[in-house]
Amino acid sequence: MTSPLHIVLYQPEIPANTGNIMRLCFLNRFRLHLIEPLGFSLDDAALRRAGIDYWDKFRSAVEVHPDWDAFTARYPEAPTLALFFTAHTSRSFWDAEYPDPAWLIFGRETAGLPQEFHTRYANQLVTIPKRSDEGRSLNLSNAVAIAAYEGLRRMQGRG
Repeated sequence: MTSPLHIVLYQPEIPANTGNIMRLCFLNRFRLHLIEPLGFSLDDAALRRAGIDYWDKFRSAVEVHPDWDAFTARYPEAPTLALFFTAHTSRSFWDAEYPDPAWLIFGRETAGLPQEFHTRYANQLVTIPKRSDEGRSLNLSNAVAIAAYEGLRRMQGRG
């Protein structure tokens, strides 16, 4: 069965965030794609703690790609079926269409998506609205959960 949602983390840095996202993907049958370099080892104790008793199963839901070019060579359709999540746009993800399948792409915890993505995929940039500008952005695992469950909600009616 093909996943209706693919979560793509571009160079994630914090193992606990990635572990929480792995759990989310595993429990919802989403595919998780990690674009290297990673800021941690997949054998990192903090990553295993976030997965608790599902760790061995989580690995089966994860694909690791050495870089963006390798990822797009393996999945050439992904960029055209993607929403790129960033704090640096005004277009809300609520106003965007979720393709089927949808590829939800998130940047690094400290730097977000590279500027090249902002230029190349400008029409596909979306943000999760915040009611205050006092903080930089949401935690990565929270943002992924919000975006993924919105995608799941929308896809429920597609059959």
